[in-house]
Amino acid sequence: MRNRLMLLPGWGLGVSPLEPLAAALQGLDEHLRVEIEPLPELESSDLEQWLDELDARVPPDTWLGGWSLGGMLASELAARRGERCCGLLTLASNPSFVAQDPWACAMPNETFDGFLAGCSADPRMTLKRFSLLCAQGAEDPRGLARLLLGGAPHTASAVLMSGLELLAQLDTRQALLAFRGPQLHLFAGLDGLVPAEAASELLALLPDIEVGLIEQASHAFLLEDPHGVAGAIQAFLHECRDD
Repeated sequence: MRNRLMLLPGWGLGVSPLEPLAAALQGLDEHLRVEIEPLPELESSDLEQWLDELDARVPPDTWLGGWSLGGMLASELAARRGERCCGLLTLASNPSFVAQDPWACAMPNETFDGFLAGCSADPRMTLKRFSLLCAQGAEDPRGLARLLLGGAPHTASAVLMSGLELLAQLDTRQALLAFRGPQLHLFAGLDGLVPAEAASELLALLPDIEVGLIEQASHAFLLEDPHGVAGAIQAFLHECRDD
């Protein structure tokens, strides 16, 4: 199924942010089948449980991709599947979302702890704050944040919390090193959640993969410029098929 791409969304905002990108990709390549798979709704932050559910729902022998948390889960699933994954692409997806030694280009622990506490006390307000951070650096950040929040599903607070707890513990560096298939990782220069320096750090870790930085863009760059992002992805897929 080299012509099938499965995309996983980020935390809390559902599949809506990925829909314009999926449509743009379909428009560029009528032979490419693009599907968005919602994240599991688990009240557990155990990575293996999340991967087990995704592995059961996402067809094998496809391309895997995702935005933010979705990209991190796609990375882990790609490593688990090995040759049963055609390739991997991630969008604004830091190998480690929360800073740790030796990966400092990530969100400070204190900031993330504030997110956890906020989500426990007021999930809807935390989602609003999160959408504003996703849109930080965009041409119209308030408009983009409203669009993100407007499409967000009504997710149980326990599920939102488990997703955040999973995000805190995920470190996909070993998965990215283990996966031998083609990889494309796109980052944003004005990202309010993932420092732009993560792009160069990832390239230093894995010199043989494709890493791109979209300079004037927010964490939600896939929604800001779906056609531009689709063009970059389509070029990568085309190059891989030629190889």
